[in-house]
Amino acid sequence: MSSASFEMIILVLPSDIDEQNHVNNTVYLRWVQDVATAHWRAIASPEAQETIGWVVLRHEIDYKTPAQAGDNITLRTWVGKATRLTFERFTEIRRRSDGQLLSKARTLWCPTNAQTGRPMRVPAEVRAQFST
Repeated sequence: MSSASFEMIILVLPSDIDEQNHVNNTVYLRWVQDVATAHWRAIASPEAQETIGWVVLRHEIDYKTPAQAGDNITLRTWVGKATRLTFERFTEIRRRSDGQLLSKARTLWCPTNAQTGRPMRVPAEVRAQFST
């Protein structure tokens, strides 16, 4: 199963730049989490958002080309395999001016009960909402 993709556009800020004069690797990780959260909030029902939280079990990030201050960046994410206890999510980070792939990530997320923080099974309707 794989979901339709979700995109957001961001601007690389001076605070994203490290001593090597390019975007710091921790910023890419923040972007991966930001676009995943935005996708969840854009698609999930208010009830699902109130009852389901998410924690990361694993991040895999490949850095291809550095981004620079002032670059406009497209963050694109989609859900891969969704089971009752894990959601595989993919993210691509590209420079808008030339479409250059800057980074790609695979993240494994675990749904949690928003009140208790304990892992929970995702209802079938939520899995279906994020898969095509």
